[in-house]
Amino acid sequence: MRGGLSPSRTAKRLTVALGAELSRLVPGRVSSEVEARLSFDTDGSVRRAMEIVEDYAALGIGRDRILIKLAATWEGIRAAERLQRDGIDCNLTLVFTLAQAVACADAGAFLISPFVGRITDWYKAHGRGENAETDPGVASVRRIYQYYKSNGISTIVMAASFRTTDQVRALAGCDRLTISPALLDALSQEHTQLDRALDKECLDACDLMRLGEAEFRWQINADAMATDKLAEGIRGFDTDHAKLVALGLSVVLKPLTTDTDIVKESLSVRPPGTRQCSR
Repeated sequence: MRGGLSPSRTAKRLTVALGAELSRLVPGRVSSEVEARLSFDTDGSVRRAMEIVEDYAALGIGRDRILIKLAATWEGIRAAERLQRDGIDCNLTLVFTLAQAVACADAGAFLISPFVGRITDWYKAHGRGENAETDPGVASVRRIYQYYKSNGISTIVMAASFRTTDQVRALAGCDRLTISPALLDALSQEHTQLDRALDKECLDACDLMRLGEAEFRWQINADAMATDKLAEGIRGFDTDHAKLVALGLSVVLKPLTTDTDIVKESLSVRPPGTRQCSR
């Protein structure tokens, strides 16, 4: 193989090289994901996260510009706990239940990503159609937001995976929202005011919870939606990673030597099914 890089290592370099390019184009932070196959391996996740941080540092990107993205399994949350203690901020993704959100907060996670649309998708597939006010995805994020704010928890709630502008409107005021270009465009075409729907000053108190491993796993198991969507999400991330490795194979077969070369090649040979916006 040219340059001595395997497809897997090239994929890892590609991930960081693309993140570095993004960090130069936009303010704020860039999330880089630990491979999904490590979702149940705390030590492996920590090692991989440290590699990502070191690779960014080699490109002149400090840890204050990146988030390490981990699936919100028990093991992923424990990895985040260790990384946060070392000053490496984490984005816990695939959050579908309050139990996950509670455990993430206890671990000191910088940010969590509850997936509004995926929750709603599951309930619709099981015969439950809702309007925005009773939408189960919206309700889940509201519960998490209420729990965090009423207990003074600093972890950022970044709602993701919206399906409709009504869902966006119902969660306006959340700490962060990731909204697809199509929905942003739809919102720009609407002529009604976008009012704040969530206000941390107008919330009922929630009792602080503590979850050990057994109770965490039981609550996930008891929630069919969370069980299905967490497993599905991890499999989906792994499929996307396999596509990235396949792209890495196409790259190592060409005489590319720098990270800039790799980025340029990746943009010209983009694997099918990859996404530019939050899932």
